[in-house]
Amino acid sequence: MRGFSKAIITGNLTRDPELRTTPNGSNVCSFSVAVNRTYRDANGEQKEEVSYLDCSAWNKLGEMIAQYAKKGSGVLVSGRLSQRSWEDKTDGKKRSRVEIVVEDFNFTGGGDRSGDGGYGSRSSSASSTSTSLSTPAPEPEDGGEIDLSEIPF
Repeated sequence: MRGFSKAIITGNLTRDPELRTTPNGSNVCSFSVAVNRTYRDANGEQKEEVSYLDCSAWNKLGEMIAQYAKKGSGVLVSGRLSQRSWEDKTDGKKRSRVEIVVEDFNFTGGGDRSGDGGYGSRSSSASSTSTSLSTPAPEPEDGGEIDLSEIPF
């Protein structure tokens, strides 16, 4: 049976994204997202819990995240889970880490977005805004209109 891995989270960046270049020339952006959860315990008391999730985004997506996101930015991230293992050189112990390899990334209205380099816009309404870092669909090559009868669905 073939497995399936998908994670979708929303939260705030815990630090500024870090962009690095691998020895083979690929760019990778690393960042961490704090995800808050509120729940009631067995006694009915309201409790809060925070999970810190590591994320990595590759190439163009990673470059855009590094350019526009900053500590405190509200984000929605989706991607696959990936586990890495290694031996710690300082104490020789085996270590492992699960992270989200980002496939899609959106800004949300949460967090401190002031000074975001002009990317997107802040909404003064109570609802959150979302600015996607997806690549827009290309324009028709001839600059003309799209013939809807040519769309196969």
